[in-house]
Amino acid sequence: MQPHDQSGVKLPYEAVVEKVAEAGYRGMALDFGATSAADIKRIQPMMAQAGLTPFLVDFPKTIEALRPTLRMAKDFGAPFVVVIGQVMPLSVAGMIPVIRAWIEMSEAEGMPVLFETHRNCITNDLYSTLCLLDAVPEMRLCADLSHYVVGREMTLPIPQREMDHMSRVLARSDSFQGRVAGRQQVQLQLDFPQNQKWVELFKGWWAEGMRDWRARNAEGTCVFLCELGPPDYAMTGPDGREMSNRWEEALTIKRWAEEIWQGLEG
Repeated sequence: MQPHDQSGVKLPYEAVVEKVAEAGYRGMALDFGATSAADIKRIQPMMAQAGLTPFLVDFPKTIEALRPTLRMAKDFGAPFVVVIGQVMPLSVAGMIPVIRAWIEMSEAEGMPVLFETHRNCITNDLYSTLCLLDAVPEMRLCADLSHYVVGREMTLPIPQREMDHMSRVLARSDSFQGRVAGRQQVQLQLDFPQNQKWVELFKGWWAEGMRDWRARNAEGTCVFLCELGPPDYAMTGPDGREMSNRWEEALTIKRWAEEIWQGLEG
């Protein structure tokens, strides 16, 4: 949302919140990677006034750095904190105590954490993340599968072995992020004809993730974030302008997610 479309204009926070609420979204992510703590504290009351539920995305560079975010999220009434951990041991054996320390901290603070499947963080690699899931049964994920499609340079059709790996990720995920990737680009334009094969792949994964979530949860809210980042996530032409309207694309993904959910209810 900063900016939200090809104009490059960054709307005031009040206008962003109003635009999101009027479009029928139920909440909005507050991302410490893109927004200062001071601004997040300014935005949250605007969201509360608009009836939007926040969740926080944090990039802690030390174990203890996560604690203030957990406390802020609890004050905000957030359902969880998404962790993109910047403590990155080279070995899985070194990663295990880091993950456990953050989980123990979340339990002590009374605020759940979900570890996002994301590049350049402790869950950078699909295979090491699968090893972490085996080693730490209480570890729960926020699934942004776009990172692993690019990270593993997956080809279509996806080999069954890789599909099984992604199913293991989805089965441990308690929230989902909507972005369509290809093997060399993390964020594809949704309406380009050459990208439709990837769109259908991701729709299938989202349906699988939601189906698994429903099987595990008799009640509660399944959180699906329409996450389309600005440049350099969004591709640009030679004039530096984005090649698609991310606000319109986010509304498209919102509609797809709602249709998938309603289909599962049927």
